[in-house]
Parts: sequence; C-alpha cells; structure tokens
Amino acid sequence: MTVALPDAAALDAADPLAPLRERFLPTDAVAYLDGNSLGRPLGASAERLRDAVEREWAGRLIRGWDDGWLDLPLAIGDDLGRVVLGAAPGQVVVGDSTSVLLYKLIRAGLALAAGRDEIVLSRDDFPTDRYVLEGIAAETGATLRWVEGDPAPDAVAALLGERTALVVLSHVGYRSGALVDAASVTALARAAGALTLWDLSHSAGVVPVDLDGWGADLAVGCGYKYLNGGPGAPAFAYVAARHLGLFRQPIQGWLGSASPFEMGQGYRPAEGIRRVLSGTPPILGMQALRPAIALIEEAGMPAIRAKSAALTTLAIELADALLPDALLATPRDPARRGGHITLDQPGFERIMPALWARGVIPDFRRPSGIRLGLSPLSTSFDEVEVGIRAIAEELGAR
Repeated sequence: MTVALPDAAALDAADPLAPLRERFLPTDAVAYLDGNSLGRPLGASAERLRDAVEREWAGRLIRGWDDGWLDLPLAIGDDLGRVVLGAAPGQVVVGDSTSVLLYKLIRAGLALAAGRDEIVLSRDDFPTDRYVLEGIAAETGATLRWVEGDPAPDAVAALLGERTALVVLSHVGYRSGALVDAASVTALARAAGALTLWDLSHSAGVVPVDLDGWGADLAVGCGYKYLNGGPGAPAFAYVAARHLGLFRQPIQGWLGSASPFEMGQGYRPAEGIRRVLSGTPPILGMQALRPAIALIEEAGMPAIRAKSAALTTLAIELADALLPDALLATPRDPARRGGHITLDQPGFERIMPALWARGVIPDFRRPSGIRLGLSPLSTSFDEVEVGIRAIAEELGAR
C-alpha cells in the first residue's frame, strides 16, 4: 500500500512567512537543517556589521563608547525582553557566553536562596549546564539532585524539598526537542521556596517565552541559534526585578560597578540589571542580534510558533514514511516539542559526510541521532522534504 506523502510545495505556497526567507544571505546548501546549532545570517546583519566597523569603529574610534556602545547590552536586552522573552524592561542584559552567564546566575541564585544547598537538574541536559553545575557543586558543597529523562513537572516535584535552592533546566531539551512546562515547574519550585533558572538556548526565538508571566527568577540563553546572531554571538541573562537589589555578582568586573570610570577602590554594584555585567561588552558581537530581533518582531512569535509546529510535523510524517526504521526521540504532540526533532537509527553517523557533500546539513548527536533544527524564518518546507529524502537515499545506498 502506497502512503500519500505531505505536499511540501503546497505548504510553502501557503506559508505567510515564506517571503522573509529572502532576507537571509544566499547559501550553497540545498537543505540547511541545523538552525538550532547556528542560524543563517541576515543581509541586514551583514550591513549592520559593516556599518559598525566602517562608520562607528573606524569613524568614531574610542569616541564610540560615548555614542551608545556602553548602553548596547541593556538596550538590546530590553528589545529581547519585549519581543522574545516576555520580560519587562530592565531585566535582560546581553554579554558573555551562555556558560559564563550560567555560572554567574547559578552562584548568585545560591546566594539568594541562603540556607538551602540542593540544586535540581536534568541528567539529559546540555553538557555545559551539567558541567557548570558539577563545578559549582564542587566549589560550594551544594548537592545535585538529578531528574532522569525529560523533566516533567511531576518528576521535578518529586525532588523538591526544604533544602532545594535552585531548579536549573532547559526549556527545550537539546537532544530530544521536548518542551518543558515551564510555568508549572516554576510554580512548583516557588511553592517549595526554591528559585528557577531556565536555559532558553533552544527556545528563544522559536517557542513563545513568558518569563514574567511564569514568575521565573533567572534565565540565560545563547544568541546564535534561532536569534541568528552569528557564531559565538553573546548570550543573554534575565534576572527578575524583584531579585536585582540582592543579586550579588560572582565575577566582579569594572563595568558592573556603580561608577566604572571612577576606577576607585572597592567594588560597589551598579543599580539594576547592569550589575550582571563584568567586563567590556562585545560591541561587534552584538550587532547581528538587532536585525534578527527586528525580524522576529515583524513576523510575530505566534506565526513563528505555528510554522515551527508545521515544519516539525512535516519532518515527522516524512520520516515515518521514508525512514521506517528510525526511532523518533521527540514528542509527537507539537504542543510538547520545540523547533527541532531527533531521529535515532544506527548508521546515521556514517552518512553525515555524504549528506554534507550533497549540501544537506543536519546535525548528528551521539549515540545514533540525526537532529533536524528547523528555523521558521529561514527554512522552507521543501528543504525538509529534500533533506529527509537525501537521508533515506544515503541510508539505502549503504
């Protein structure tokens, strides 16, 4: 019996976001399916970088610091909060890497939760999250309480207690693509007297986030996946306004001080979210984020989320038909997954070089998973079909 495959061409023809694909710079890839590792560059981002180098840097030299450079971490942070993160002004700042910001916020969170010494985290979380937490536990004597598998609210609740200081979880699992019920987990943690720290690296820009609405305490996320900030783009940190007065910076640098240019003796933290900063902001590294945030605002998060669900649904349906031996490691319910899916099957690692040579670029995650990161603003439905057909052909050829 022949199974009718979904019509990718019809889906592209009906896609209200399809015209936005033209805003991205051309690529020689025929199917780029790794947008959750590195987003594609916007033409406007290239122009913004060129202007920053040629007009601001070359033209203004050190005077650029007085022309607004020092305010960029807060200004871009406010834009991110408004458009992407559901955060009121003054709670988001851009700078450092995700790893460094995780360290800062976890250490500060432990201090805010004085008298408590347990941290809840997921065994399946991204390595950096686990490694940073293991290092902090070794430094502080904190106890790690591990959720096995994707952290559903009941699994988290079973580990909460009077000693729980922090719950540190990813909103979307980096491998499985499973979407955590952040509002429910945050409420459970708050009821237990604990704080929450959300890693939004695989959800910011593809899944609606409502940090203020959830009652979240802390959050971090990277800028180079669905935010299209480019390789090594700086990360962002969120600290709820109610915590800023007591937030103690564990890496006390000059720019997070109350009076950076006094160069005085003794550290006094700046007021507000600026105290999260440490050193000189990455001015060039932040430039590509501004056009990307503007495009997300133009498209609207509801439309982005709707197309994301449609893209992953198409990928699952095609995999069911063309890769019948592959095991779907991602929830089938679109309401329970983020913007990527993972398929597990022995042999995927061997075909990656051949796929890349064909211009089909997914991601491989050990031990046997091909991960398809589908960016709603830059990925077409046709790319998904081309990519999965190529995977099936390469598997068959071997």
